[in-house]
Amino acid sequence: MKCTLIPRLGLTAGLATLGLLFGFSSCPAQDAAATSGPGSAFSITQVQLIQPETLHHLLQAGGADKPLVLQVGSRVLYAEAHIPGADYAGPGSQPIGLQALQSRVATLSRRQFIVLYCGCCPWNHCPNVGPAFHQLHDMGFTNVKVLYLADNFGADWVDRGYPVERGH
Repeated sequence: MKCTLIPRLGLTAGLATLGLLFGFSSCPAQDAAATSGPGSAFSITQVQLIQPETLHHLLQAGGADKPLVLQVGSRVLYAEAHIPGADYAGPGSQPIGLQALQSRVATLSRRQFIVLYCGCCPWNHCPNVGPAFHQLHDMGFTNVKVLYLADNFGADWVDRGYPVERGH
């Protein structure tokens, strides 16, 4: 379902409230070691990132260039709002999430275009995208991008007017 008539502020406020209730506004990776180590978002290079506008255009165009989009953050935030067509792949910061991600992609070509995203908190505090990205890289996937959400999913996707789905 597209978020067209629903006030964007309401959805953003809802996402922020969920973050506060479930502790996502202060992500567990806020110490320096967790945010700057080899499995952190900082270990993902610029060339491995995709900007929201670029992903939005790719998804609108469809066809052979359309990536598989996987949300690797909180199930609660995914249910509240996610990119249309995105699959929930489990929290990238937890072993159970990485196992779910591995299972989800096990049968795919290692050249499959995949975009990962979380959006639980600011990029420099995200505990999920780095481990998920490195899991796919270690599995031999060669065409993986990570959606760069500088602040969070609400501010960098929803507030820009890009479509969302709810539920699942």
